[in-house]
Amino acid sequence: MAENPSTLGALRESGIRSRGVRDELRENLISALRRGESLFPGIIGYEETVVPQVVNAILSRHDILLLGLRGQAKTRLARGIQALLDAETPVIPGDPLRSHPLAPQGAFAQRVVAEQGDALEIEWLPRELRYGEKLATPDVNMADLIGDIDPLKAANEGLDLSNEEVIHYGIVPRTNRGVFVINELPDLAPRIQVGLLNILEEQDIQVRGFPLRIPLDLLFVFTANPEDYTNRGSIITPLKDRIASQILTHYPEDLASAHAITEQEAWSDRGEDAPAVIIPPFVADIVESIAFEGRVSEYVDQSSGVSARLAIAAREILVSQVERRALLSEGADPVPRLVDLDQLSTAILGKIELVYEGEQEGAVQVARHLIGQACQKVFDAHFPDVVEEGASDAEGKVKADRYRPILDHFNGGHRVELSDSQSDEDYLATLSAVPGLDKVAREFLPEAFAVAPGAAMELVLEGLHQHSMVAKEDVQRGAAYTDMMGLLMKGMR
Repeated sequence: MAENPSTLGALRESGIRSRGVRDELRENLISALRRGESLFPGIIGYEETVVPQVVNAILSRHDILLLGLRGQAKTRLARGIQALLDAETPVIPGDPLRSHPLAPQGAFAQRVVAEQGDALEIEWLPRELRYGEKLATPDVNMADLIGDIDPLKAANEGLDLSNEEVIHYGIVPRTNRGVFVINELPDLAPRIQVGLLNILEEQDIQVRGFPLRIPLDLLFVFTANPEDYTNRGSIITPLKDRIASQILTHYPEDLASAHAITEQEAWSDRGEDAPAVIIPPFVADIVESIAFEGRVSEYVDQSSGVSARLAIAAREILVSQVERRALLSEGADPVPRLVDLDQLSTAILGKIELVYEGEQEGAVQVARHLIGQACQKVFDAHFPDVVEEGASDAEGKVKADRYRPILDHFNGGHRVELSDSQSDEDYLATLSAVPGLDKVAREFLPEAFAVAPGAAMELVLEGLHQHSMVAKEDVQRGAAYTDMMGLLMKGMR
């Protein structure tokens, strides 16, 4: 591989041309599409929706606004655009605007090129350093983004304050010839948003009243939450008008995509010194379904959303719960129990915003409700319908008969108490003592039953509870399943 030219003269002779960053991104994207390369690795579930729109925006040389609720990979998607930049690009050493040596911008670059000519030594900037990012907060000012006068530099070099070379450029000009991302754009003060207008359209910047005509070469990517964007209306209209492509993101639309995201992001492999925790597929489905249930729950503020981070954090807590039991009880099976799911509340509480009804219920109760709804959804996907005793059709009686021994056991006054601290032997013995429970679990979850028989049997009990056939009480570090009528009578007493 030939070495990069090291001087301006060698750069001219190499045939390398100067091109704008939007043209660079467009040309590299076209080449990637022709080669059939996978765009935006690590972004899952957007292959047929968001990614084609981002591709169209880059092909159109547009600035982009990614609009979506929290936890929808907006920032990761924005960061992925930098991969379409050239691996390296030539710059003039010491130039704050990082000018291309063949197209110097600003007083400094133009002066050194005029003074040194083809002998000017050049540097090569990797693509990773051509990306800038700023989280918009109310305290961000124009000096942070655009720049300010540096009086010390003016005094030391004997320059007038109106001289362009005494300006200390902000983060936006210093990302010239790159991709600049502003996260949570609505949180940027309106007067600061006004300062972006000319950069986006006229490429005009003004510092302390000194107008500068510097054609900044940038691709802007903004992210925003629609709650802020539509309700607070804090993106000023002229700025919205100048952002050519507005792209809506979304949460995973199916369990398969959600699983893939969690598997990719969750810290599940704890190393050689930790037990290798096995998460059965149906338990993984329950963890993912908690987030799905939260996105339709009447207790959760839907305008705020339920981040994909909920399932990721919940998976990590579940693995840690199993790991903790294995560390405390030598030889314990490294598989989860459904009673372990109560520990997931710590991962849920910070990921949901409650409406008034949810506040009345209490955050912990809402978290438990979501876990229960997720269990019911997975139970219904694997097991026959739960039918009341009075079913008249033949099929209904058959379905009811599958659960009859289990229900009769509880109707006889028996109680099943489970704990996350029970030994494996005691835990399995307690569940196996319920007539017909292992038979139903083995029939409809055969593969899971072979790996995690206790969790499979627990799912049957939890499913019956969610369908109001069996009562459930909270006990210390666990739960107890009892007869529904008996619990009602106890409550009346």
